[in-house]
Amino acid sequence: MATTESIQKAYIDHVLTEGQQPKSVYVFAKKNKMAEEEFYRFFGSFDAVEQSVWADLTNKTLTEIRGQEIWSQYSSREKALSFFYSFFELLKSNRSFAVYSIKKHRALGTPKVLEPTKELFENFAEGILNEGIETQELSDRKFFSKRYKDALWVQFGFVLNFWINDDSAGFEKTDEAIEKGVNVTFDLFQRSPIDNLFEYGKFLAKNGGLKEKMGF
Repeated sequence: MATTESIQKAYIDHVLTEGQQPKSVYVFAKKNKMAEEEFYRFFGSFDAVEQSVWADLTNKTLTEIRGQEIWSQYSSREKALSFFYSFFELLKSNRSFAVYSIKKHRALGTPKVLEPTKELFENFAEGILNEGIETQELSDRKFFSKRYKDALWVQFGFVLNFWINDDSAGFEKTDEAIEKGVNVTFDLFQRSPIDNLFEYGKFLAKNGGLKEKMGF
């Protein structure tokens, strides 16, 4: 009997062997000794199979990092770094599929194959970012705070494409890209002199007559 995992495995084996999706669900099902309706019981299309592989990797990453004893003690920055390092470590065992999938679906913006992954990632990012704002690790900027998760997703996309083209031993350059990229992004989320300048500007706006009263 077919399962989600058996269909994913058979599909990955096919695309990596043939370099393309099966010609039809009928042909794929017949080759893998299952009834066509069994495939449709789990997936509506081959693209949906690919989406599920990426989403499962993301869910597995989230389960693993949240299961760490030290997880609750991590800062928002450390939680983000933990996700990135763990996700790309898991992805190593699926590198051939990942390269095939991303290159096949390469497009401006988020590839369709990563849409479920993006939703999972943004829910995770929003959670850790809100924690960071509550603890004042991160700056709560009007309008901009809601866009923090978008910046992290852009960083995810950058690292993914970097990793696909990384030919360094053990993908050590990708680890460096994660460290530098995530840290720079979180530096931008933290309070800075610009925030102090805005606060000062708001103070002056509320106390508009201060200059005249002081005689300057």
